[in-house]
Amino acid sequence: MTCTFQQHVIGTKDPLNPLKQDVKKENLRYVANVFPHKGYIWNYGAIPQGSLTWEDPHHQDSDTGCVGDNDPIDICDIGNKVCSRGEIIKVKVLGTLALIDEGETDWKVIVINTEDPEAGEFHNIDDVRRLKPGYLEATVDWFRRYKVPDGKPENQFAFNGEFKDRDFAIDTVKSTHEFWKALISKQTSAGELNCMNTGVSNSPFRCSSEEAESVVKSVSPLDFLVHLISSYIYI
Repeated sequence: MTCTFQQHVIGTKDPLNPLKQDVKKENLRYVANVFPHKGYIWNYGAIPQGSLTWEDPHHQDSDTGCVGDNDPIDICDIGNKVCSRGEIIKVKVLGTLALIDEGETDWKVIVINTEDPEAGEFHNIDDVRRLKPGYLEATVDWFRRYKVPDGKPENQFAFNGEFKDRDFAIDTVKSTHEFWKALISKQTSAGELNCMNTGVSNSPFRCSSEEAESVVKSVSPLDFLVHLISSYIYI
């Protein structure tokens, strides 16, 4: 008896941006198995809107020719440890892949947990190719086809699906950090995003600890239990 893989996201439109299972058309979403892969093939996470990065949907990237996808930058941690959901880790940036998802730029930054026993051997994207042969090709294959089970076409990539190196990836993280700073300081339109936060001192969206506690308490325990129970489907 096995459990399906839940697809969790940062709730960018919800107060305080909680981590939650994604919902589309009132249905809970799951990560499809795309042969020969089963679920995610790395620890999949993000450099969250609440602290560092934002792919601006109003900015057309000069390298990809597409606007941002309105989300934090995604990361793929290639380390050996399987992280817990919601775990915060410190990582070393190795490179990046530019996915074009329905006409939007969706950067996938390849990283390794700095506490991984092998972290000292990885310094750039070529080290991944050398020490984990086939892993980068599997990553491209996964991102190309992961939406196909939902009836969507294969995804496309900028740079013909080639990975860019560490320096390029760090520049990308830095540029999206600047977009985030403009967003959190209300220098650009947030649209439907909820920028409520407790830790950015100069942000007009900053709230008090009392307000944050009120938001947390407003979530019904019954809603949580229903969500928790419905999240697990056994086959």
